[in-house]
Amino acid sequence: MAAAEWWFYHIEHTSLDAAIAPLIEKCLDRKWRVVVVAHDDTLERLNKSLWTFREDSFLPHGRARTDAAKHPILLSTEATATNGAKVALLLDGSDVGMETFERVMVVFDGGDETARAKARQQYKAVTDAGGGARYFQQERGGGWKEFKRPEPAASQPD
Repeated sequence: MAAAEWWFYHIEHTSLDAAIAPLIEKCLDRKWRVVVVAHDDTLERLNKSLWTFREDSFLPHGRARTDAAKHPILLSTEATATNGAKVALLLDGSDVGMETFERVMVVFDGGDETARAKARQQYKAVTDAGGGARYFQQERGGGWKEFKRPEPAASQPD
């Protein structure tokens, strides 16, 4: 399996829960199965908020301790694809091997220095290994703006 493409989402203007739900919804629209990896307290909170994030919608999901294979969105403390996920959505500074999933989405709160430092470390590890990484920063309205990594300057002839 080729190395995963890593997408980094820097939250600045909403809560983690409010930022996560639309990202998960887009994954479902693309028919992607996802494992959301986080601390148990975060997963408990998400478990509730994903059912009610919008009045006209809910995001079908389940916990890893239930029948994991049937859930398109699996909430777990471990980065394992027991639901057949090709996408890992990492929260709370969680980590995963670079070649475990096709896409890894690292979502972190800009106000959480520990999570921010972990995201920087992951970004550096991915790019140093020659992997694909994209960085998105949250805009005031809750949308995302991609910041492109500057290309190295071409060497000048002598």
